[in-house]
Amino acid sequence: MSESGHSQPGMYGQGRRRRRRRDREPGPPGQNLSGPSRDRDFGPRERRDGSEDPPGPLLQKTPIILAKPPGERSKQSAPVSGTSLEKPIMLMKPREEGGKSAAASDTASPASGPGVAKLEREGQRPTQPVYQIQNRGMGSAASAGAVDPVIGQTKLLPPEKMKHSIKLVDEQMNWCDSAMEYLRDQTDMLVVGVIGLQGTGKSTIMSLLSANTPEEDQRAYVFRAQTQEIKERGGNQSSGIDFYITQERVIFLDTQPILSPSILDHLINNDRKLPPEYNLPHTYIEMQSLQIAAFLFTVCHVVIVVQDWFTDINLYRFLQTAEMLKPSTPSASHDSTGSSGQDDGSEYYPHLIFLQNKARREEFCPRNLKNMHMVVDKLMAHSHLKYKGTLSMLDCNIFPGLERDYLGTEVNLFLLPVLENDGDEALTRAGSGSMPLFSLLPGYRGHPSFSSLVSKLRSQVLAMSRNQLSHTILTEKNWFHYAARIWDGVKKSSALSEYSRLLS
Repeated sequence: MSESGHSQPGMYGQGRRRRRRRDREPGPPGQNLSGPSRDRDFGPRERRDGSEDPPGPLLQKTPIILAKPPGERSKQSAPVSGTSLEKPIMLMKPREEGGKSAAASDTASPASGPGVAKLEREGQRPTQPVYQIQNRGMGSAASAGAVDPVIGQTKLLPPEKMKHSIKLVDEQMNWCDSAMEYLRDQTDMLVVGVIGLQGTGKSTIMSLLSANTPEEDQRAYVFRAQTQEIKERGGNQSSGIDFYITQERVIFLDTQPILSPSILDHLINNDRKLPPEYNLPHTYIEMQSLQIAAFLFTVCHVVIVVQDWFTDINLYRFLQTAEMLKPSTPSASHDSTGSSGQDDGSEYYPHLIFLQNKARREEFCPRNLKNMHMVVDKLMAHSHLKYKGTLSMLDCNIFPGLERDYLGTEVNLFLLPVLENDGDEALTRAGSGSMPLFSLLPGYRGHPSFSSLVSKLRSQVLAMSRNQLSHTILTEKNWFHYAARIWDGVKKSSALSEYSRLLS
């Protein structure tokens, strides 16, 4: 009994030592450093079911945490002066205690719930994740810097096509901002303006150069032409300056007629009040025309002077006066001179094209054409405007038998015949009894067709050199602001005010 009694406590003591040894099993790293070293002395451990652990170190699964480290979260939450940070998009949400569903917590806070912030402060990983897909830019929790996919696709679309012209300067000579929405931040543009007397066909020419063809109905032109009623009344169709830009980024500016008698008649008969700096109505009309011409000479690459008969001396005197009163172009810091030795490098001058519209058959005669070039060259001899050397009818194969040096001093002169359809012309001949000799062949006109000549003119105008309008390269939007500043400077010009005082 005594031996068994002494052995009993030893057995119980040995069992206690095993339990203590089992309690010293290695825990998480960093908590129990003595466990693995003590277990190494006794070999493999025994499990409660009698099996032994496999030899070798224990492999633990690395937890995957779908959250940013606390350091980055603190940096993101810290406010930065002058910048607006986006809200973080939470992809995981815990299920709240008390049996509430995650959908209920969504309604309380669409972007992040209070349970998520609490668990993040405690450094724990949220359980039972609920994955969400948020439509950025559409919901109430959209961030300010998020880009809408629809807007991103819109930026890749081609520029919007204008259906008709809009006002750049209204009839009251006030600047309009409606053209700004059609302009872009790109520099490859060409600006073409037109001036001319009343009824010469300025709007028709600009429509044919920009977006229309001679076969279309004139009521569908982008620049409205004179209707038959306005022609019978002797009125004018255009007022102010009209704006149109093509998808090829060519800006066309159609203007009201210069020195227009219909505008003067409308001003007198409707008792419109004159600005205080003008005393007489005809002085005000002439100064309006000079303001428009001086404005075009500053902001356009090409200016087309349209006339329907050759030639008016007063028109050339008007062009030289507008050139004298045009505002000075901002120059670069360094001194530059042009190739001709004049101040062409510091002062900008556009290309000037004389367009003889509604030309008759005899004006296409080579001898008459040479005389017309000589007259224009003599009248514009003292002008700095680029009125020669950039457009040629001889390059269009209109006069195939003429040599290049036939015209001598060739100016920028182009001839267009009267616009009429072939069907109307055939009916006119049939009604007058003058049928052509061979009915199957077209009648002799003395010049190519109107549509072919317009096409050749358009190709030469669009091929004009695009010199810098100022000392910096302008985008389309910068050109708009530059043109608005020039127009305001033209209206307040001291030189124009002094000239109007001398007229009155």
